[in-house]
Amino acid sequence: MAVRPQLCEACSIKDLTFCSALHGDEHDELRQLLTHAHYDPHSTIFHEAEDADYVFNVTSGSVKLYKLLGDGRRQITGFLFAGDFLGLALNANYSYTAEAIEPVTACRFPRQKLEKLFDKFPHLEKRMLGMAVDELAAAQDQMLLLGRKTAKEKVASFLLMLARRQELRGESTETINVPMSRSDIADYLGLTIETVSRTLTQLRKESTISLKDNRHIEAVGLDMLEDLAEGL
Repeated sequence: MAVRPQLCEACSIKDLTFCSALHGDEHDELRQLLTHAHYDPHSTIFHEAEDADYVFNVTSGSVKLYKLLGDGRRQITGFLFAGDFLGLALNANYSYTAEAIEPVTACRFPRQKLEKLFDKFPHLEKRMLGMAVDELAAAQDQMLLLGRKTAKEKVASFLLMLARRQELRGESTETINVPMSRSDIADYLGLTIETVSRTLTQLRKESTISLKDNRHIEAVGLDMLEDLAEGL
């Protein structure tokens, strides 16, 4: 569902979004392109191989990105949060499916009209390219997770990633919010659900974390998670 846009200046995460590169009246031209879209939990924002007609900036909630393998298995390739951009495509089609984990709001931009605006505001394109580089770096980090780390190192790295993202949004890291399911975590880390649950239980018994509930985890200290993530 889409609604009329509000003032960009009222956006609580404007410093994290790609439009933070704009100044003053430049925001007005961008705002003429966008609509605010709302997605219910488990609803699809776009499907893999669909025409990449829109790009999105998440303003609240969380999103999972995944690809379906030839044998029907699912590989989650990433999680996005407020401030993240999605829908970037090298060709005319989306290369993955994006699904809302919890209620999500996003600024939605027609891709072709946005690309025309880049000619007028090259600093906006530069900001988007920077976000694309960050996305590539995240993909490389995941390759390391899947290829080289033990189950404990993977889970610790995942929790640390969530905590760092909260920190970037100006949120406390005393409690780590985990909106995704254990199945989602398993598909992201290349583990079974049972291994994810067993590893979390092991970290709890070692007093590294405290499980408040399935969606909230307290870490004794991020430095401990960092050591575990690095295999120390």
